[in-house]
Amino acid sequence: MEGEQEAPQYVLTDGRRRNMRANRRRDTGPEVAVRSILHARGFRYRTDYRIDAGTARPRPDIVFTRQRVAVFIDGCFWHSCPEHGRNPQNNSGYWTPKLLRNRERDEAQTEALTASGWHVLRAWEHEDPAQVADRVGKAVIELRQKAQ
Repeated sequence: MEGEQEAPQYVLTDGRRRNMRANRRRDTGPEVAVRSILHARGFRYRTDYRIDAGTARPRPDIVFTRQRVAVFIDGCFWHSCPEHGRNPQNNSGYWTPKLLRNRERDEAQTEALTASGWHVLRAWEHEDPAQVADRVGKAVIELRQKAQ
């Protein structure tokens, strides 16, 4: 019809399509690196474990169920890292609201877990895995000692 505009068509190149399909929800490089260090230090944990926290159902990357510690290792792009996150130039009408929703969901999940008695630790993918493992291990040990 005259006067009506068609919705813009976004064409993915083969390279971009492969890149997007390669993005993983779990077992990312930074996550595996932190888990490996924690495991080598004798810590045992759950991965991708769903926690029922009110209406929220988050799946932290690493979970210590007895100490009620939930660890998220957030990707710089997907979670809008203040240091490395950037707004995409292509298809910003799609990406800007999506990345905003991701940040809002992260905040809501953290609040729901905290309200349910969980200790939430968040790390960025660019952080040194050994330093992240140090923070996680310290929190778990402190909570173990409090429980005794």
